[in-house]
Amino acid sequence: MQPPTGKDGLKINSPVSMNLIIQGIEKLRRFTGHPGKFWPVFLEIATCTAGARTGVLLVSAHNSGTWKKLSTWPAEDSQIQDPDLFSIMSSAAGQTATSQAGSSSLRTVLNDGKKILVSGIRLDLDEVEQIHVAVFMIDDISTQEEANILSLLKMIADTPMMYQRGRTIQQSKNDNARFAGVLDLMVLLNAEKRYVAAVMTYVNEVASRYRCSRVSLGWIEDGYVRLQGISHMERFERKMDIVQTLEAAMEEAFDQDEELLLPEKVQGSAVVRDHEIYAKEQGTTYMVSIPVRIGNEPVGVLTCERNDSIFSETDVLDLRLICDQAATRLGDLKDKDRWFGARMANTVRTRMSTFFGVEHTLVKCAGLIAGVLLLICLFGTSSYRIEAPFTLRSDDVMYMPTPFDGYIDEVNVKSGQRVEQGQLLLNLDTTELLLEESAAIANHIRYSREAEKARSENELAEMKIAMALADQAKAKRDLVRHNLSRAEVKAPFSGIVVEGDLAELQGAAVNKGDVLFKISRLEKMYAELEVSESDIHEVVEGHTGEMAFVSQPHIRYPFRVETINPVADAENETGNVFLVRCLFPEGMSDWWRPGMSGVAKIHIGKRNILWILTHRTVDFFLIHLWW
Repeated sequence: MQPPTGKDGLKINSPVSMNLIIQGIEKLRRFTGHPGKFWPVFLEIATCTAGARTGVLLVSAHNSGTWKKLSTWPAEDSQIQDPDLFSIMSSAAGQTATSQAGSSSLRTVLNDGKKILVSGIRLDLDEVEQIHVAVFMIDDISTQEEANILSLLKMIADTPMMYQRGRTIQQSKNDNARFAGVLDLMVLLNAEKRYVAAVMTYVNEVASRYRCSRVSLGWIEDGYVRLQGISHMERFERKMDIVQTLEAAMEEAFDQDEELLLPEKVQGSAVVRDHEIYAKEQGTTYMVSIPVRIGNEPVGVLTCERNDSIFSETDVLDLRLICDQAATRLGDLKDKDRWFGARMANTVRTRMSTFFGVEHTLVKCAGLIAGVLLLICLFGTSSYRIEAPFTLRSDDVMYMPTPFDGYIDEVNVKSGQRVEQGQLLLNLDTTELLLEESAAIANHIRYSREAEKARSENELAEMKIAMALADQAKAKRDLVRHNLSRAEVKAPFSGIVVEGDLAELQGAAVNKGDVLFKISRLEKMYAELEVSESDIHEVVEGHTGEMAFVSQPHIRYPFRVETINPVADAENETGNVFLVRCLFPEGMSDWWRPGMSGVAKIHIGKRNILWILTHRTVDFFLIHLWW
């Protein structure tokens, strides 16, 4: 089996090829090109250095255990596509990544019976998130040769890091040169005191530095992009076709607020129709338009033209940097290089756009609403109402006591029940009264007969005694009959039973004078409001209002203040309150009952809204913080 050969057809292990490899390594250490060109060359040289037939560059995130193939040499090697072989290489890469020596090897046998050595070397890179490992497939060799190959690979393991650092240094140099160029241009712009001169300096310097055939600057005026200056052209007419076409192309970039390249490198969503029209009319091959921004707001457009070379990505970045740095200076000169009235109008327009522009709509709407609400509170008026709890009460309340000592026989009503005048409420047991009535009647008859007998016998004294005893028996009979007539307790008037649920006391003994029922007349109910001491000075007789019951909070009932109790009730838990008697001009509902409660609001009149919202707080501080 012959040793592999490199791209120049030389044997890898020959002295000539080793010299070429060393020269290639030296070139790689100084290489500053794109990484896509560096890695294939590095992998080819590393493979030749190891005397391997195949080399693979693998990458993995820290602690992920999953390896990804970045590059292969030779690129056309189909054997590397074998999943089993890639699994062997991933295992070798895993051992190499965790090895303290930075290298490892393992021997294996392929499916065709061929013995190979899989060696890996960890590459030194300034990266902390990923691990790079180069893995090589080498024909079976001795242990000594294996050690020599690993030593050679370690010598070139730092080449990628040297390339990265060199590329970083070169990038820093380019950035420094770019910034230095921008500073030089800003020095020239800052030296100019007039806007037109600054524009001409700006476009001429950009055209000179970036080899442009024409550079033009447009600035927003009255909502449109107007051409301000063209390189190497002191004057131009607004009506010229080139000016109008160029302004249309500038507005195309201004409206989209992004860099527009012609021809487009990648077919995207950007619209370049006006740019294509302008380029066709003027015979321009390459063109770029860059918005000029102050802050994040576009205020102008810089358009550059070439015929010899396309604008590279670096050129666009440089022009972007120049536009960002020069925008503020050009904007200041444009504002100052105008007469006083124009400057004042622009200032007013700018200030007003802050409040009436389309940006920050939510904040502006919130501020506008807050301002309107403040004005309404300061100058608006609203109906002021005093809130107070109320209770329904009635003046006509009749207490129904027990007419005599006895027992409850039958109860016909319950508490809360509506009764009519004369309706039977309760029956008392009349058994004992009937017995007493019979005894009294018998005594009256007996004593009457004794009196007649004494009269017939002309016994005057005995007759008078018998007549007195007969009268006493009659009085006893009349009293018993009177109690019998009161044994049926009836309603004295139509109303409602406020107290007296005696159904469970049927058969119980009652004493004379015990209250059996309390009946209230519904026609004369009124609302008793408990108005706070801090609000009573606002209430006068005749004020109207509305009230809502706890049981029916969605219905409002009107009332009118009739009288105000001049003495405060000091026993209320919430402080001193005054009892206000109110009547109902529209009548009362059938379901109202004495003792019902709710919330009432008395209409006082129109007051300032701010006073309504703050007067209680102000009163609190006035009463507690004066001296």
